[in-house]
Order: sequence, then C-alpha cells, then structure tokens
Amino acid sequence: MATKNERQIKIAVDAMGGDHAPQEIVAGAIQAARELGVAIVLAGDEEVVQEELRKYDTSNLSVSVVNASQTIREGDSPIEALRLKPDASILVATRMVKEGKADAVVSMGYTGAVLVSAMEILGKLAGVKRPIIGGFICGLAPDTMVFDMGANADCRPRDLLNFAAIGSVVCQKILHITNPTVALLSNGAEEGKGNLLVKKAYPIFKNSHLNFIGNVEGKDIPSGKANVIICDGFVGNSLLKFCEGLGEAVIKHLEENLKGQLPQTQVETISQDLFALTHTAGSGSPIFGVDGVAVIGHGCSRATEVANAIRMASTAVETNLIEEIKAELHRVQSE
Repeated sequence: MATKNERQIKIAVDAMGGDHAPQEIVAGAIQAARELGVAIVLAGDEEVVQEELRKYDTSNLSVSVVNASQTIREGDSPIEALRLKPDASILVATRMVKEGKADAVVSMGYTGAVLVSAMEILGKLAGVKRPIIGGFICGLAPDTMVFDMGANADCRPRDLLNFAAIGSVVCQKILHITNPTVALLSNGAEEGKGNLLVKKAYPIFKNSHLNFIGNVEGKDIPSGKANVIICDGFVGNSLLKFCEGLGEAVIKHLEENLKGQLPQTQVETISQDLFALTHTAGSGSPIFGVDGVAVIGHGCSRATEVANAIRMASTAVETNLIEEIKAELHRVQSE
C-alpha cells in the first residue's frame, strides 16, 4: 500500500470490456488492488459490477464503481460509437484520465474502440499521426519489443523513427535497459535490403542518436538480437498473429504425439510453457503516442492477465513514461 508520503495511483478499469467481462475484469481488478495497493475505479453497469464485487471482501481495498450505461461491442464503428454511445464504459474510463480523476485507463475491450477512445479523448503526442501498439512478440525474447503491432498499416520513414524513439524509452523504463539497441525489420541484414519504406528509413535511423544496429530478419527476433525492432503495423500484426498461430499448431502437434508417451500432467505442463512462449496476452500493452497512460489487454484475458495489465499501467505512471516519451520524440524530431 502507499505510504503517507506517497500518492496512491488510481486506475480506471473498463469493467465491461473483454470476452469474460465483467466477472474476470472485476476479479483481476481486485487482485491488482490487493497486490499493488492501487486504487481501482470500475467503469460499467453499476448494478452488474456491484453484484460481482459482492462476491469478494474489499473492506481493506480502494475499489469503487462509476456507472456507465453503454458498452461498445466488437463490430461497432469506433468513430460512430463516440457519438452514439457517449456513456460507454471505455469512454467513461478514458475521460477519467483526461479529467485528472484517474492516472491511467485499462481495458480488455474491442481494440478499435480502445484506440479511438485514447486518441480522441487523450489526444496525440506531437508528430504522431495515430496511436502505436508495441510489445513482446514471444517469451523467448523477454528483452525484445516490436513497434508497431497493428495500429499503423501504412507508414512513412519518419513514422518508423517515432516508433523507435518510443520503443527506446519503453525499454529503458519498463525493461530497465540503459541503452537499448534498435533495428529495422527487413528481409536481409545488409544495408540496402528491404522494401522502399525500410530503405528510406535506414539512413534516417543511421543519422539519429538512437542506438541503431541496422537491419534484422524475422529469424533474429526469438534470439533477442535487438531490444527494439521496428516495422509498420501491417507487418507487425502479421508477425504477431503468425507467432501465436505457429505456437498453437506446435502445441497441438506435441499433445497428439506425446499422448500415451508421457503422463498427462507432464504434457499439460509442456503445453502451458509453450503457450507462454508464443503468446503475448500476459501483461497488456500501453497504447503509445497518446497523451496519457492507456493499457489494452487481450480480449480473452482472465483475472491474472487483467491484474498484469493494471500492473503495467501502474508502472507506466510510476516511471513518468508519457513525459519521457514526449522528450524523446522532441529530440528525434529535431534531428
């Protein structure tokens, strides 16, 4: 818990976002409040959320509810939802950050809605045209993060440099890497390889103050060859989905072939370990490039993943991540 001299961090949580809302969201929020000592505000249908809260002992926890009468669902137009569903849980939670009533917002909800909410309500940082999603591709490389993983399908060279600036700060603050290495994802390690975007970005990266080590290939990601790997969102999202799909296929293959060869408990342990190495839903990912801390988690997240996403949000607040990113963006944009 926070000491008398420390301000308690307050996290607004979208209680209605995610495949298992509100049950798993509430459970994860309570877990985070208990483990981290943060204050939690759950935005959602007050009657429904309170019913879930009554299942737990929250007497020593700072957990409250703010009513939100609407929910944005998968398939809703995020832009239209801003107008048609102004009382949606993700909008209510995000506005709390904008109004200074919370330090961060966390949601496991519809990605498009969370991104648009963050961009329109919190606003974009200077030089950033769209929010950026970055994070871990696989557990085999715990010190490697990829930017962008889906928000920016079409990019300019300078967009990639912004991704790199943000990624460098994130690695410093979240992973505690002093001088993170930066690389462009390409189809060859040599200078001059890649599509037109990568070829144009290479000299810009080379002339920046970033710790740029050149190009890396897809095979270099699991080995952790660079701390910050940069690509456009189309490539990054394809890479992420391929890694997850390959992991699921390998797990299925091993389960079928190990059946009867090992005890079932051992097979399940192997499967769980492989899942953790090939999926990235465990901690949630901040939405970068917006003027506030907003963390998005996987829609299928359970309580532990929700708690981890709240932990990520708390860490971002504690490390003053947004202000550090602003300073680094200003530096690369001035070069």
